[in-house]
Amino acid sequence: MAEQIVAVQKNQDGDIVKMKLSSGQVVDYKQAQQMADNGEIEHVNTFKGRDGDKHLRSDADGDPSNNLDNLPQF
Repeated sequence: MAEQIVAVQKNQDGDIVKMKLSSGQVVDYKQAQQMADNGEIEHVNTFKGRDGDKHLRSDADGDPSNNLDNLPQF
């Protein structure tokens, strides 16, 4: 069964830098991207932004409460 992101940690600029998974494991942003690409985290995907960098986002489902930016912080 794949993990889910349940909480996030942000830096001083408000950027997400770490994520807490449903198992309690804490991973950094790049590790979460790799896990999402490998299908190890549910309900998120990666995409290439206008800046040319790879980004992580929650799957679009019309519910803003489960967007990564709106998850609880730890």
